[in-house]
Amino acid sequence: MRTTQACTSHGQIALEREDIARRELRPDDIAIRVDYCGVCHSDLHAIHDHDPQSAMPLVPGHEFTGTVTEIGEQVKNLRVGDVVAVGNIVDSCRECDMCLAGQENFCRKFPTLTYGGADRIDGTATLGAFAREYVVREEFAYLLPEGLDPAAAAPLMCAGVTVWEPLRAMNVGSGTRVAVVGLGGLGHLAVKLAVALGADTTVISRTADKAEDVERLGAQRLLLSTDEAAMAEARGQFDVILDTVAVNHALAPYLSLLALDGELCLLGYLGEVSVAVTDLLIGRKKLSSAGSGGRRRTAELLAFCAKHQVVAEVEVLPSTRVEESLERLARGDVRYRFVLDMSDLDD
Repeated sequence: MRTTQACTSHGQIALEREDIARRELRPDDIAIRVDYCGVCHSDLHAIHDHDPQSAMPLVPGHEFTGTVTEIGEQVKNLRVGDVVAVGNIVDSCRECDMCLAGQENFCRKFPTLTYGGADRIDGTATLGAFAREYVVREEFAYLLPEGLDPAAAAPLMCAGVTVWEPLRAMNVGSGTRVAVVGLGGLGHLAVKLAVALGADTTVISRTADKAEDVERLGAQRLLLSTDEAAMAEARGQFDVILDTVAVNHALAPYLSLLALDGELCLLGYLGEVSVAVTDLLIGRKKLSSAGSGGRRRTAELLAFCAKHQVVAEVEVLPSTRVEESLERLARGDVRYRFVLDMSDLDD
């Protein structure tokens, strides 16, 4: 086994720096020096939920970029020195209908997560990329296109592909009227991608404090969900609404904004929701959800972002300030994604 430095949790909020074990390379593996890793809300939840009685520490981090340092003998498309990106899925069965359709994120036998999962071969727990090295199958690492900043590109691998898949599935393009609810880590990338696809894009927010950001990101307008008159005037005005809010909230006000055959896609909240059927019935509306992305869409996203120069808006912090990033993330003090620079783990 090989070892590397990582930021780990042992069932407590505070993270500690220590050595962790990585597997030796299998024939189709690559070793990556992790350079930048995004900080996601799911990392925060995982740390809070980690069982302090667990014998295995938790290493968060599932959207990262880095440099290939070693390759297995069967690796075909990557070379030492390549800059690559990895997301929150690092393996799948590769045999089920979902995998064969390029939707490894929906693998019938469950995808292997970057951390908190189980390796499909030896059953060991996966440990994430708040670390200086990661070992992964070549098929789940993506060559980072030239022109994309590695730090700002890291969040594309989770937040970015999470909004990209539904945008593509709903055929968003020129003339599509899109609204994005919430302007956070997911929401700001949804806005950038919708705008780059040519959609008429609106941001829906509770307050007007991000009005300048809405304009700078390219959206056409800001709609305040707390303005009853404005919400009433916007009824039936949108073809697609991406809801990126991470807490439970009423859906009826957003369903009322959909046009005939419009679709509301829930991306931020994973709990139970309540919907009156009549809110869907009137206008033949649809309620959907999506999560992460398959290999085909992930590669497509990176190519699209390189062409249109779409990356996340990030605040880069050294890994020694990981707890600060988590605390600020918990209170919403970030515009719009924290990214950790892992190079200080060499010190």
